[in-house]
Amino acid sequence: MDASEDELAPEVRSILAAARDRSGGKSRVSVDARSFPDAVDAAEADGRVPVVAEVKPTSPTTEGTRGDDPVELARKMVGGGATALSVLTEPDHFGGSTENLRRVREAVDVPVLRKDFVVSEAQLDAVEADLVLLIARFVGDDLPDLLSAARERGFQVLVEVHDRAELDRAVEAGADIIGVNNRDLAKLEVDLETFERVAPHVPDDATLLAESGVSSVEDARRMRAAGADALLVGTAIMDGDVRANTERFTTAETSE
Repeated sequence: MDASEDELAPEVRSILAAARDRSGGKSRVSVDARSFPDAVDAAEADGRVPVVAEVKPTSPTTEGTRGDDPVELARKMVGGGATALSVLTEPDHFGGSTENLRRVREAVDVPVLRKDFVVSEAQLDAVEADLVLLIARFVGDDLPDLLSAARERGFQVLVEVHDRAELDRAVEAGADIIGVNNRDLAKLEVDLETFERVAPHVPDDATLLAESGVSSVEDARRMRAAGADALLVGTAIMDGDVRANTERFTTAETSE
């Protein structure tokens, strides 16, 4: 890892410890993935901002929980123009589940990202998804092997980074879908300048996501101006009318 674990926020240490104790699937999965880069291109061609809307019942950085049926939330997000969906499968701190992801993926026709703290190859087999998340900070030197193992199963892989050093490791490992997380997992603080610092160094042929802290149309425009191909938006969509909130972000560049 780039930082010792005692530098991480207590909530993050707890999430990571739980992730390491979590078992994998009973058998190896084989995925016929929907193309996320193609979905991004299609949204652009349609004049929409490519948005990955997140089905997030709760999290350590939000207050309260949302008990709506995840499938209904997912359908509203797609109805609002979401390019793809992110579904939390971490059960202890985010209220997610692999069953929620299965149900959502069956109900929609857009790519679905499994949002979780995957730290071992066996955990890749927990559920089928179109994309799986690997967080560079948490998988460390295992990133190349986990990236390869995920692709062997048919997954597309979103590699999440927070700084230039993590980006360099991701690129060296062969990542072609890269997310820059504006949230510092050591302190759980958000700074949109994080994306603006890292984005210029991302290879042009990679699909680039801005993650965390996109809470307004102005934020969306700012991240797009800094080079984001797509935006991952969670709380700002989940807080209120999900369809209307999704539409607000997907039309950010055409609205007044």
